[in-house]
Amino acid sequence: MSAADCLFCRIVAGEIPAKVVHESENVLAFRDINPQAPTHVLVIPREHYPHAAALAAARPEVTAELVAAAGTIAEQEGISEAGYRLLFNTGEQAGQTVFHAHLHVLGGEWLGGLVGGELR
Repeated sequence: MSAADCLFCRIVAGEIPAKVVHESENVLAFRDINPQAPTHVLVIPREHYPHAAALAAARPEVTAELVAAAGTIAEQEGISEAGYRLLFNTGEQAGQTVFHAHLHVLGGEWLGGLVGGELR
């Protein structure tokens, strides 16, 4: 996939508008247009990598910057104390629909999961 075909590359280039909540030299974060929680932000590298594993192999420091940005965003959004979820979908069977590495920051409500070894 070329940058011309990639939705997120076009957002980085400013060709498609997005509600940006954080940006740096290597990272851009914006609100998901189809949120799955009250807070749903996508954190992406400005460079194109098809998925998180490719990004981590090529640019581990940018992968770390994505996670650090997610923590900053959680603080800004007021969800850091209650808790939030970070999620990379890698590949079609995992639900990845845009093949540009991206980290989901989800929070603002109970997201379910294991509590004391029990699924709740």
